[in-house]
Amino acid sequence: MEACIIKSPLGFIKIVGDAEGISSVIILNSEEKTTDIIPAELEDCVFQLNEYFEGSRKQFDLKLNPEGTNFQKIVWKHLEQISYGKTISYLDLSKQLGDVNAIRAVANANGKNPLWIIVPCHRVIGSDGSLTGYAGGLHRKQWLLEHESPYKQQSLF
Repeated sequence: MEACIIKSPLGFIKIVGDAEGISSVIILNSEEKTTDIIPAELEDCVFQLNEYFEGSRKQFDLKLNPEGTNFQKIVWKHLEQISYGKTISYLDLSKQLGDVNAIRAVANANGKNPLWIIVPCHRVIGSDGSLTGYAGGLHRKQWLLEHESPYKQQSLF
C-alpha cells in the first residue's frame, strides 16, 4: 500500500491505496508533513480532490477498494449515488436499502466510511435537517455542505 498526506482547506488528508484502488481517504486532526512526491497510484486521487476543493469537480472518477463488511459496502455504494449539492436523511437511505428498521446499522456503516468526501457520507443528515454525526467533525460536514451548495452565502458588507 502506498500513502501520502496532502493539505486541504479542512486540514491534512491521508490517502492510502495501490494498483487495486484507493482504500482510504481520511482527515487527520493534527498537522502533518505533506508528502513531497505523490506515489503514482495516488496521483489521480490527489488531483481530483484538489479539483473538488477548487470547486471545479462535482463527481469523482476513481477506482475504489475500501475494506468493510458486505453491508457497509452496500451502504457506501448508495452514498455514491447522492448527487453533489444534495442531501438525504438516514431514514430515507434506510428506505432505499429496503429496511426502515436498519437506520442504526445504516448510520453505523455511514460512520465507518473510509473514503471521506469521495464516498459522500457528509451528504447524509438527520430527518429534521440537523447535521448529525460525522467522523471528520460537524464543522467539516457543515463546510462541505456549504461548499457544495448552489446557494452561496452573500456578504452583507
